[in-house]
Amino acid sequence: QSHLVESGGGLVQPGGSLRLSCLASGFTPETYAIAWFRQAPGKEREELSRISADGTNTYYFDAVKGRFILSRDIAGNTVYLIMTRLKPEDTAVYYCAAAPSHFRSSYLPSTEEYAYWGRGTQVTVSA
Repeated sequence: QSHLVESGGGLVQPGGSLRLSCLASGFTPETYAIAWFRQAPGKEREELSRISADGTNTYYFDAVKGRFILSRDIAGNTVYLIMTRLKPEDTAVYYCAAAPSHFRSSYLPSTEEYAYWGRGTQVTVSA
């Protein structure tokens, strides 16, 4: 059974960095795109970034552009979200989601296409 597992969350000071991992267990490599979302208490879920099935195409939303970077370990079926210069307003539960894609596609699915979700990992940015 295919499922996504996030890890790497925790407590970090403002200005610090974290690396989140999204393991796509049971998924065939290079047949899905991944997006990262987050949801803070009392706020709507917010999409942060996307990476294509082949790992060559990425997109970052304004809230994280220039601070967060995606990377993809195809052999390990894992996508990483490297977060730098963290701010208290980055505190949230972070989720990865997968959208089926053609093999080695560079297509970036739209928000509505992400059908598979992990359970999330908590990130807290506080002094």
